[in-house]
Amino acid sequence: MLAALALALLPVLPPVLPVAAAHAAPAGDPPSAAVSRKEAGAGGSITVTGRGWRPHTLLTLLICGQNMIGGTNSCANGDGRAVTTDDRGAFSRPLPVAEPPKPCPCVVHVATVTGPAAAADAAFKVAGHPVAPLPQDVSAGRLAVLAQPRLIGSGGLLTWFGAPPQRELAVTVGNLGSTPTKDPIFRVGTSHGVFAPKWEDQQWRGTVPAGRRTEVRLPVELAAGAHGDYLVSLKYGGRLLVEQPWEVGRPWGVTLFWVLLCVVVPTVVFRIGMAVVDRVRPPRPGAAARPGRTGRDRHGDRNDGRHGARNDGRHGDRHDDRPKGRQKDRHDREPGTGAAPDGTAALPWFTPDTAPSTTATERPPSKGSA
Repeated sequence: MLAALALALLPVLPPVLPVAAAHAAPAGDPPSAAVSRKEAGAGGSITVTGRGWRPHTLLTLLICGQNMIGGTNSCANGDGRAVTTDDRGAFSRPLPVAEPPKPCPCVVHVATVTGPAAAADAAFKVAGHPVAPLPQDVSAGRLAVLAQPRLIGSGGLLTWFGAPPQRELAVTVGNLGSTPTKDPIFRVGTSHGVFAPKWEDQQWRGTVPAGRRTEVRLPVELAAGAHGDYLVSLKYGGRLLVEQPWEVGRPWGVTLFWVLLCVVVPTVVFRIGMAVVDRVRPPRPGAAARPGRTGRDRHGDRNDGRHGARNDGRHGDRHDDRPKGRQKDRHDREPGTGAAPDGTAALPWFTPDTAPSTTATERPPSKGSA
């Protein structure tokens, strides 16, 4: 029975196995690209086909010089085309032939726009375009980023007052080539908003062995007073490796300084101006008191001159044994002396010589009385 069952299934198995293999093979093949013609002149057209791509993926088609060693800067970006793969990951798209900015050897470069990165090149020659030897690969290796980049560091008090923000870009790279890479030169760029990045070449001192990984740290510095959302980019060998966002806080110390300056300077100028006005302004009449004798001295001199002779005539023979201080107090208190206490005006009291007599006198007899 088993033998009969096996013989019955033999006609069915051969068609099934090839079908399964046919569906499994494309899944393991890398993405590929091909051109309808290997050579064409500028102004012509070729058809680019490819398969092995992810279904419904947007791709770009570019003609590049120098085998695209310098990245997309060596491609005719203005004459490129875009295409979307079908359900099976295949595509076919006409591409106009244009001269790239770099000399040949040239390639047709196909790369993904969305999703995981993938690319494929097809050799192509632009008729009439100059040909030059490829630049030597001084790096002797191929570096790739293996981990998420990080910005190490933080701002301080000087940054709060407008000093240039500084960080370190830490990137874990691996050498995918067969030879070690010694002292690689990276390009670090910083961009703000819609502006293009400002690139700066930085050489990392060290060696990345073949098939090994290492962490590379490169300093990044912005302009003084920079704030807002920035983007730090890293290139190596003409290829963009990473892009890391960087949010820089506003230097509030500079704002505080200008606020204080706008408050303090006008106040100082106002005080200086008032001091100058007080110095040059003429004095008001009667504002300054004239130095002289006090009111007591003036009254004392007047009283002494007016009553000196009179008092000496009446009291010249009288001798007073009391202290001078008590004599002076009594002299001030007696109404006849004419002296006034401190701070009071002299009152018009009658002197003893001119005071009316209080002695009662007999009235003269009236006329005709006995």
